[in-house]
Amino acid sequence: MDQDAVPEDRDRTGTDTHPPRGGRRTIVGRPRRRRFRYTLSGLAGAVLFLCWSLFPSLLPRTGLTQGLISGITAAFGYAVGVVAANVWNAFAGREARPAGRRSWLVFAAVAAVAYAATAVFGRHWQARIRDLMDAPADSALSLVVVPAVAAVVFVALIALSRAVHRGYRWLVVLLNRWIGARAARVVGWVAVVGGAALLLSGVVVDQLVAAADRAFAVRNDETPAGVEQPTDSARSGGPGSLVPWATLGREGRKFVGSGPSAADITAFSGAPALEPVRAYAGLDSAGTTEARAALAVDDLSRAGGFDRGVLVVVTTTGSGWVDPGSVDSVEHLAGGDSATVAVQYSYLPSWISYLVDKDRARESGRELFDAVYDRWSKLPLDARPRLVVVGESLGSYGGETAFSGEYDLRNRTGGAVFAGPPNFNTLYREFVDDRDPGSREVEPAYRDGRTVRFTDHPAADVAPTAAPWDGSRVLYLLHASDPIVWWSPQLLYARPDWLEEARGDDVVDAVRWIPFVTFWQVTADLPFATNVPDGHGHVYTAEYVDAWAQVLQPPGWSDADVARLSDLLAGN
Repeated sequence: MDQDAVPEDRDRTGTDTHPPRGGRRTIVGRPRRRRFRYTLSGLAGAVLFLCWSLFPSLLPRTGLTQGLISGITAAFGYAVGVVAANVWNAFAGREARPAGRRSWLVFAAVAAVAYAATAVFGRHWQARIRDLMDAPADSALSLVVVPAVAAVVFVALIALSRAVHRGYRWLVVLLNRWIGARAARVVGWVAVVGGAALLLSGVVVDQLVAAADRAFAVRNDETPAGVEQPTDSARSGGPGSLVPWATLGREGRKFVGSGPSAADITAFSGAPALEPVRAYAGLDSAGTTEARAALAVDDLSRAGGFDRGVLVVVTTTGSGWVDPGSVDSVEHLAGGDSATVAVQYSYLPSWISYLVDKDRARESGRELFDAVYDRWSKLPLDARPRLVVVGESLGSYGGETAFSGEYDLRNRTGGAVFAGPPNFNTLYREFVDDRDPGSREVEPAYRDGRTVRFTDHPAADVAPTAAPWDGSRVLYLLHASDPIVWWSPQLLYARPDWLEEARGDDVVDAVRWIPFVTFWQVTADLPFATNVPDGHGHVYTAEYVDAWAQVLQPPGWSDADVARLSDLLAGN
């Protein structure tokens, strides 16, 4: 990556050359190594990008997280600086010249002032984000952690890039024993680029994902503390269940072994309640997605799920997790007269599944809904429960895939709640991209809200409030600060609408789109999307009561009742 001058007897690979007796220029010797040497142009680019990396993103960051982001961004800036200098020298028709001592002194002074100023503003922005989210203040130690971690990451990445370049030059020297110098360079670059393409194409990535899947499968056998096998036949894994308790997986056992009982619902409402039905099939319950869906639906039918007033189809997140708020809310609102069915499709935790498990989520969501709908549609019209759908994060992606569009959702369901939809969700993107003129991407309006609406605050009336919302209601919950919703590869090179419009309620105005930088900032937010207070980032648990109250419109429920239930479930 250095722009060192190239002596006359050395080629651009940094290796010695001389014309042999046959007249052909041949590569001989080995490349010289220069460790811990950086160019002025490269460091200028690194400092510029380092300062940009301190601009705020969607979530508050720890010193370690900010240091990682800054180190990666600075390394990219170094590459940009080196390439820019080489391009300039090429157009100027001159070789690169080492910078003088005065240039280094001026650079050091400017870099120190720029970093200090940006660090002060960065800390102010981080404090502002924490205030908006009621998050705890960051330690002053981060002032030291950020530059220390950034420096280590920067040096490591530059060393790695130089190691790759040395490998390329070594390969060129080796190849030149059999082929000409130009051909050796071409083959060398093909080998390097081909290796990178191999990694990106999924050959190696797929193996890593498979290894991670096997590793997390061990955790899947655990039973969470405090969770016990159900003693009621209304739950999978309980008496008479078609699904053995041992096959449900960690999240499946947690799902059927928790939640409100009929006694809990009665204690809250003061009216007699039914025991809610919960059916679930884990990855170990059957060999294929279709078989798991069929088994879960069979167990749902066995438990009397199709005889209930409300039937909820849940598409889980990666490891099979179901947000308790998404189901507990319905069970209370329905007085226990409800049934819920879900299946597991992966061992991986949510944030990894988000990146690599889209196909399995799509297949699982479609197979489960189709299996339920097939059984449900054969019931007499006056004996069918109200069929609703819910999915969070990757679960919303899987839940959407069973439907072709707005009218399909309207005609085949009695309502839906999709929380934290990833940016690549097919229907979500269709609705947002085709939103009504004048509405923002963070709060879009689609076809005057006749079926589909969006909100980050379901306790209030959902806009557009002046338009009727009849028939099946489909509600998307999305936070302006949720990186799952806004992350996209296009952030590398294109400014999204949500950064051209007025910012959301919990996003600071200083958030700006910067090529490459914003992409890495939002990418780094992904693993920490749930490490923020409820109602921000990717945490929607406390908002499900209000969301389901908007969608189900349960008779006899007042705003005060809904608020009281929200407080109850928030306390859990």
